[in-house]
Amino acid sequence: MTNRLADESSPYLLQHAGNPVAWQPWDERALAQARGEHRLIFLSVGYSTCHWCHVMAHESFEDAEVAALLNRDFVCIKVDREERPDIDRCYMAAAQALSGSGGWPLTVFLTPEGLPFHAGTYFPKRSGMGRPGMLDLVPAVAKAWQERPDELRDLGRRLIEALREEQQRPSVAASGGDDDLVRRATAELQAGYDAQYGGFGQAPKFPRPASLLFLLDQANGVGHAVTTDMALHTLRCMAAGGIHDRLGGGFHRYSVDQRWLVPHFEKMLYDQALLTECYLQAFLRSNDDALAAVARGICDYLLRDLAHPEGGFCSGEDADTPDPERPEAHGEGLFYLWRQQEIVRLLGARRAEIFCDVHGVSFDGNLPGEEWRGRNILLRTIDDAAATERWGLAVQELSRQLSEDAFALLAVRQQRPRPHRDDKVILAWNGLAVAALALAGRVLDEPRYLAAAREAAQTLPLRLADPESGRLARVWCRGRATALAQLDDYAYFVHGLLALHQADGDPVWLAQAIELVRQQQALFARPGGGWYDGPEEPDLPLRTCEAHDGAEPAGNSVAITNLLHLARLTGDERWHRQADEALAAWRPRLRDYPSAMPWLLRARVESWRP
Repeated sequence: MTNRLADESSPYLLQHAGNPVAWQPWDERALAQARGEHRLIFLSVGYSTCHWCHVMAHESFEDAEVAALLNRDFVCIKVDREERPDIDRCYMAAAQALSGSGGWPLTVFLTPEGLPFHAGTYFPKRSGMGRPGMLDLVPAVAKAWQERPDELRDLGRRLIEALREEQQRPSVAASGGDDDLVRRATAELQAGYDAQYGGFGQAPKFPRPASLLFLLDQANGVGHAVTTDMALHTLRCMAAGGIHDRLGGGFHRYSVDQRWLVPHFEKMLYDQALLTECYLQAFLRSNDDALAAVARGICDYLLRDLAHPEGGFCSGEDADTPDPERPEAHGEGLFYLWRQQEIVRLLGARRAEIFCDVHGVSFDGNLPGEEWRGRNILLRTIDDAAATERWGLAVQELSRQLSEDAFALLAVRQQRPRPHRDDKVILAWNGLAVAALALAGRVLDEPRYLAAAREAAQTLPLRLADPESGRLARVWCRGRATALAQLDDYAYFVHGLLALHQADGDPVWLAQAIELVRQQQALFARPGGGWYDGPEEPDLPLRTCEAHDGAEPAGNSVAITNLLHLARLTGDERWHRQADEALAAWRPRLRDYPSAMPWLLRARVESWRP
């Protein structure tokens, strides 16, 4: 076997094309080889901007000793989770059942038939700290297969059967009617709310835009002051923290601490789109121009740094970057960090003193850890009132000066070696971006945002629709459309088209949305209501169907919301009936744990409105 990834278009797969591991893409050739040779499959799933995927690649997949063990006993398959989320969802469910946790890189050992029997996430090369290393794990699994193949097959079979049963089982719903769902969800979110720093739970802390949008939706309801305050405080704390790129706009994926200080520096398109909507909705409810400015900064980042030259938007940017001081070295987040003396050289002593005071910059640095000694991430540590009093400047003068200084720093930063950009154009995430830019164009009265939304909406079908069937692909990359579109691709893109129709009134967007909803129903409809997450795939043992929101909202929830909007726009009650059928299918799960499905709950509330 030889490594076959050089012919792929996925940036993640191409990152591994030079590995000594004989990686195969997920295709019939690789799967048939595993079955024909009675060989186990070593499945590794990740994505190109994933920090720990890079770590495992450097430690193990670029290592000749580990590669020899893998190549000897396994068919090794590499999957880009962003290109094939159906594969990722199937085996992530198995990994969580087997190990109690999940994440990326996802590492799964499969029988030749694709049944999972052992799984985890990151494994180091050598065992230590209670974690098995690849040098021990790989031969141990191979030995177990030689000695107990029937036992491992049976384990995989029983696991898949259990996952199917769990997916199909009726929930034991909590008492109380649907009118209690909003109250219960709010109480659940309030129980985990961090009143000091905003957000929910402890570290690591994620933005959770679906939850924030749910809270903002309740602005006119019972207890609206509590829900609005939770959302607004969270968004303001995030905007002031290191998770927010104050120079270039946009947000990093999550904070490793409770205070939003130290981010995991990866930037994802879906986060930018969803948080744009959060900040715009927050602005509409608060009339706080600072929140509108954050949304504007995200949109400018999309247009400047994530716009794809062939149309649409790229998937994201890596956390790891070359060190501006030593380009041969790499580290997490170094592109975004500053030494105090750099800022003094750029701005001059007096202006630098003010800028550093406002942004928490010090000579010793404001980040923990030896690797960041003396480096600073830009925060907003004091507000305008405190800064004007301390430095004797009028508010307008302070604002003008800080804006000029930020622009000067950004111009210098743009000359640094940039983070790797994953240039896949993913239909689902672009649908969210279209929705965000359309809303921003309307709310902020900014024609260039609306123009960017229109351009993306026009380009995506040209790149991704099959000219004969009209069926959509999920990914455009390096001149090729790859992978069949999933439910979220259809649902998110329809969401974007409907937002665009609301922004400019063009009936073309509405007609296109209706056609895609019809396709969605034909491709993904599930008996009993709702939709499967992906197309039918005979080589996958599990076809998932989910309504829990993660970093991205569940495709089912967005699809239901789209149907309700179509019913309002067209007056056609069949869309409302279809939405009600899907809601009925999910109602028991929603009543079990409503705060885990905030987008679905938003749809449920929408369905009550006359």
